[in-house]
Amino acid sequence: MKPDYIISLEQVPQLKPEERKELKKVTRWFSFQSNDYYLSLINWQDPDDPIRRLIIPQIRELDEWGTLDPSSENLYTKAPGLQHKYRETALLLVSDMCGGLCRFCFRKRLFVNDSSEVVPDVTEALRYISNHQEITNVLLTGGDPLMLETGDLEPTVRKLREIDHVQIIRIGSKMPAYNPYRIIDDPELLEMIRKYSTPEKRIYIMAQFNHPRELSEPAMEAVRLLQGSGAILMNQTPMIHGINDNPEVLSMLFKKLSFMGVSPYYVFQCRPAKGNRIFSVPLEEAYAIFEKARGMCSGLAKRARFVMSHKKGKIEVVGVDATHTYFRYNQAAEPADLGRFVVCERNPDACWFDDYRECTSD
Repeated sequence: MKPDYIISLEQVPQLKPEERKELKKVTRWFSFQSNDYYLSLINWQDPDDPIRRLIIPQIRELDEWGTLDPSSENLYTKAPGLQHKYRETALLLVSDMCGGLCRFCFRKRLFVNDSSEVVPDVTEALRYISNHQEITNVLLTGGDPLMLETGDLEPTVRKLREIDHVQIIRIGSKMPAYNPYRIIDDPELLEMIRKYSTPEKRIYIMAQFNHPRELSEPAMEAVRLLQGSGAILMNQTPMIHGINDNPEVLSMLFKKLSFMGVSPYYVFQCRPAKGNRIFSVPLEEAYAIFEKARGMCSGLAKRARFVMSHKKGKIEVVGVDATHTYFRYNQAAEPADLGRFVVCERNPDACWFDDYRECTSD
């Protein structure tokens, strides 16, 4: 089955004409894209349906808030299409297309502007990786790498495998949720993974299931096929208001993933990207939801960490008490920050690390 892509609100018959007219104000700035498979997961009788909220534009996306590059990724671009922020990890932007456009996307600048961040020729980026032996992990991202035909993706994977010090190749993809048939119907993709995901050097699929209802039968079949081909699957999701900012929903997501052998990896604080105010949960509230959800799970389902992908590093929220919020740098752009513990006065309105103006290091 090959889902039909839908790139216009006119192709969504469940929307009323007046809704389409209003939402076109949003799509002038922030594009819409989905497919008939994914839209079939929506309960159209529920105006607050979480899958609808994830993919269908909302007028409040036009609220003034945030920036197009909330993690200052431009600071870490070392070659066309390549970011190198953390010592051991490089990001290679190989696609400027996605199976659907998440309304809360933090990299929506790729779809707002004519972006030069994604380049079809990764020769210079591969040269950079080859010349930096500290890089052991390469994350293929974008956009979504699995929007590429397997024949177009395979040369990059092969060339990375030819670099001895690259031990792990990660493919960041929401296609198992957005279009599992991209995986189910492509034996060449599965064969490529089988070839390059070796016992010594694995391919990791960094999936993004945001809500338990995305774990449909086809999605679970896609996961099973990827695992059977030798890939290791992890899941990461932002915490998004109206989608998974509920302990019962988030714990169910953790549980279902763990039952399938997919490790919950990161839960991200929603980045302050333009259009994202409607999706952001105050950080201390989000942490409380996260901890309550973890408390409902067994050990294998509670391995996720609650973090921010801040311009200075991957900053984990490790605790909140009556007066303070506690952070730790799990990764850092500056080596001196790695592992650093930070204590801040509580701020119940804070949505991002920068909102904690009174931070002091401990």
